[in-house]
Order: sequence, then C-alpha cells, then structure tokens
Amino acid sequence: RIAKCRQRAANLLGAESADRIVFTFNGTDGLNIALHGMLNAGDHVVTSVLEHNSVLRPLRELHVRYGVELTHVAGDNSGRVNPDDVRRALRPNTKLVALIHASNVTGVIQPLADVARIAHDAGAPFLVDAAQTAGHIPIDLHELPADLLACSGHKGLLGPLGTGLLYLRTGIEDRVRSFRQGGTGTQSDDDRQPGWLPDKFEAGNLNVPGLLGLEAALVFLHERTVASIAEHERGLTRQLLDGLAAIPGVRVHGPGSSTDRVGVVSITADGYDPQELATILEQGWRIQTRAGLHCAPGAHRALGTFTSGGTVRFSVGPFTTSEEITAACDAVRAIITAE
Repeated sequence: RIAKCRQRAANLLGAESADRIVFTFNGTDGLNIALHGMLNAGDHVVTSVLEHNSVLRPLRELHVRYGVELTHVAGDNSGRVNPDDVRRALRPNTKLVALIHASNVTGVIQPLADVARIAHDAGAPFLVDAAQTAGHIPIDLHELPADLLACSGHKGLLGPLGTGLLYLRTGIEDRVRSFRQGGTGTQSDDDRQPGWLPDKFEAGNLNVPGLLGLEAALVFLHERTVASIAEHERGLTRQLLDGLAAIPGVRVHGPGSSTDRVGVVSITADGYDPQELATILEQGWRIQTRAGLHCAPGAHRALGTFTSGGTVRFSVGPFTTSEEITAACDAVRAIITAE
C-alpha cells in the first residue's frame, strides 16, 4: 500500500517516477530536508518576504549557524514576486532559489516557471513550497521545472496530519545530504545511509497509518480530478471576493481576480481586531476562520497588517458550498454594519 501511495502521489504531480517521491512527516519536514541538506557556509539563497516560517526559520537558522547569506525579494501590492527582482538578487555564490507556490495569506500564485528559468540560467536549483497548491490546482512536474517540491499531506491532498512529501528531480539527490540517518530495511550490513531514493531520506519507520489515509485521499483526488476541484474552488473564491469586497469597511487583501490565486482570502475590517472578528464569527455564527499572522510575518509586513494583528483568513476547499460562502459574507456584513 505504501508503494501504491507513492505511485499515486507521483502520478498526481507528474513526477518522472515514483522513487522521486520521499515521504515526510509534514510539509515543514520536507522543506527542512531540502534546505539543511543543500546549503553550506558561504552559500547564498534567494527567497521572498512572503514565505511561510517553514522556509524562513530554517534559512534563519542556517544563516546564524553557518553564515548562509539570504536575500528576500519583495512582492507587489497583491503579493506577487517580480521575476526580474529574483534575477537582480542572484550572486555568483547563489546555490538555491526558494519560493512559495501560493501565499497562505493572500492566495496569490507566483510566476514559478519564469523564476525557475532564471534560477536555472544561473545554475541554481529551484525549491518550491507547494503546501497551498498541491491538490488545489493542477501541478505537472513535466511542465514545472522545479528541482525540489515539498508539500503537506493534510491540506489540499486531503490526507491525515503527520504526512507530507518531498519531490526531487532526477540527479538533484546527489546535491542533498541526508537530513537524518537510520534504519531503512535495505543494505542493513552497511552503517552508511543508502544513497538512492527514497531510502536516502526515509530513515526510520514511516507514519504508515497516515500514509494509508493519504493513499485513500489520493484515490479520491484521482477520481474527482484536481482540475475539477480547481474549477470548483475558483468559482467559490470569485463569489467570496465579490461578497466581501461589497461590504463597507472591509478590505480584501491580495489579487482581485480568482484566476491567479488559490482559495485563500484575507480581510481586515474597520474597528475590529482580527482576533475579535474571528471570535465573533465562530461563537456567533459557527464560521471558522483563522486570524493572526499565519506564520508568515513578512507577508503581513508587506501588506501593512503586521502591527495591527494580521488578517482574518477564509479558505475554500473541495467540499465548500456556495451556500456556505453566502452565509459567511452575510455574517461579516451583519457584524460590520450592526448598530
């Protein structure tokens, strides 16, 4: 069953073979494997201010511990990175370009193909954090020139917590040290970690119950198709954007279009702390959102929402209905316009 799960994940992402998929404990684990495994003292990394702490904190640790040099490029008003800014940030010692696929604050989808070409022209591998996109929009690694791609299993892939994966393009594994070492059930007479995939990065027992759940979720995604889920979520996101933007005193952050973003919509409201508004929505209307900085402080600094407590974030998914979107917009309107 684990082999089936690996093959289904490879098929979903368009990986060249199943052994290119390494199972991890979550998306953060996969990103740590890539970052700690690739970077050395004196290396330079180009990333963005919009990254999740899953990237920001490992990079900060590598900077403090080894002197890895970091450049964080900014985004525009919607949070989209300009590929030319990435090009200008490159140095002779740039060893990695790392970029989130879609912001977990504004939902904006980054121009990955352009950034990947720039990175590769400079001889730098390209790492993608796909935690907000895998399972929500189609990803085809035949078309997307990512060298490494990490995502969690419990978000768009609909699997249990404690699961995730890291994709490594053919040959890149030779440039990534094993993050942890231990038993693999193969070559047990050798005290060296195997150098082949997936064993190189799968030391110790995997979360087998979680991966069985992930495999069942991948079957569902195959049957429904990610393309149909993406279409469903785009329609709901358009409805949510229109409904929230029409409420006086509410500001919607990020792109106004539903075609260049995922179904993550952040708002602020005049006269309401984000935590206060989220609490009212949950306690008074049974609508769950997430308030705060969303583990992405740089994104909120760029939006100007850092010092005011962040935003209230709504998220749509494959099981969200149009009626639920209407109820959410009606609830926000009732709260904001109450006398």
